Amino acid sequence: MNRRLFISELAVLSVGFTVQAQTAGKTIKPNILFILADDLGWMDLSCYGSSFYETPNIDQLAKEGIRFTNAYAACPVSSPTRASFQTGKYPARLHLTDYIPGGYAVASRKRIIDATCPVLPVPFVQNLPLSELTIGEALKQEGYQTAHIGKWNCSIDSLTYPQYQGYDINIAGCNKGGPGKGGYFSPYHNPYLSDGPEGEYLTDRLGDECIKIIRRFKDKPFFINLPFYQVHTPLLAKADKVKYFEEKAKMMGLNSFKTFNITPEWKNKQPFQDSTHIERIIQSNAVYAAMIASMDENIGRIIDELKRLGLYENTIIIFTSDNGGLSTSEGSPTANLPLRGGKGFTYEGGIREPLIVRIPHMENAGNRCDSMVISTDYYPTILEMTGSNLHPEQHLDGISFFPLLKNEKRNYRDAIYWHYPHYSNQGGRPSGAIRMGSYKLLQFYDTGELELYDLSKDLSEKENLKDSEPELTERLLNKLENWRTSVNADMPIKNTKVHD
Repeated sequence: MNRRLFISELAVLSVGFTVQAQTAGKTIKPNILFILADDLGWMDLSCYGSSFYETPNIDQLAKEGIRFTNAYAACPVSSPTRASFQTGKYPARLHLTDYIPGGYAVASRKRIIDATCPVLPVPFVQNLPLSELTIGEALKQEGYQTAHIGKWNCSIDSLTYPQYQGYDINIAGCNKGGPGKGGYFSPYHNPYLSDGPEGEYLTDRLGDECIKIIRRFKDKPFFINLPFYQVHTPLLAKADKVKYFEEKAKMMGLNSFKTFNITPEWKNKQPFQDSTHIERIIQSNAVYAAMIASMDENIGRIIDELKRLGLYENTIIIFTSDNGGLSTSEGSPTANLPLRGGKGFTYEGGIREPLIVRIPHMENAGNRCDSMVISTDYYPTILEMTGSNLHPEQHLDGISFFPLLKNEKRNYRDAIYWHYPHYSNQGGRPSGAIRMGSYKLLQFYDTGELELYDLSKDLSEKENLKDSEPELTERLLNKLENWRTSVNADMPIKNTKVHD
């Protein structure tokens, strides 16, 4: 009999989440399943308030775990957040601050920036250094079997892909930031994912691969990093699901509402204008909804397999996203309201994320947590939950939020920070930000403008308090500048070709 079926002997210990199997006379560590959605916004789940998208399996996970309301991505675009999770460090400290290879690498966009923008974006690291002790490597040292299944996008050089960064198995992880044109259906054109039968859907395939790995790993503790490509563009979904949501949109009368704001206020401040820069103000895209539904369906299939194998009651599951929903360009498939902006912005719509954490036998299951957490925190949290050795010299910017999962009230952290010295494809400008308590300060690097908001009263970041709260503004700006110095952040330089 599989020794891990003795779930009656499970115990949550104050020093960490560990599992005792008396028959074996030794500690059995819990499994970890880390699920990372791509470009999924804070409002893109039913349990976070969406009335159009349907996510029953993720919603159930929230009922069995803790739903965080102030969880953040370390960056408003993909690669830096992913690197932050892998290392426990802020992207600014890693000098990996934009998606790989970055918008400035695109010749047409570089010409526009060079000709029109007050500052030039900084060069940044294109490969997650092998010198970093990744979360995969840290868990391997603890005896974990490790697998990466899905999007990587932390590297261009194949010698820094997951299999060289602590993962025993790499499926579909390469330099691809998205599945590519047509890539949600086989053929995938992915060097680390063989093509399936005609019509096979990528998200289903990744679900299948995860289930296979779980079966293979079932007799020893495992860590599976499962970053779906969903819901990154291109927007492609299974026909039956698209039809369902088209009919639902009609039934809800969503076609009668105004869909886009074609002149959002932030567009006027953008040095270069792009015809795709319009902002969606209602969730009604049937294809996008179908893509979310397929991801949710596969999460349900994976959970069912964990239950079938008797592993569910010994598995930690974390679900979150890498940046805000894509609401301002490239088709603007989702709406983040009441949050301002979206992917590519340091406004809340670009960085605030859904986060659900489920550990077995949670006494406060179904509750919500309003404390601030950020991508750097997953590394030490996972280590503490599993009773593993911490690596404080590595996860310098992470703080374990495991006590929050045990409903321990404490002053969790002073502030969190962002540094994004780039012009984003989605209309965002180079900026930095700090959130301390309910206050958030943004500093735009191209103009020096400051914006201060009290998120407890102004979640949509509409009322700039900079002039009415000068002392607080100065205090937060000093903290932000000191933090940038401490992490040796690279700042954009003045564009001498553009006159002030």
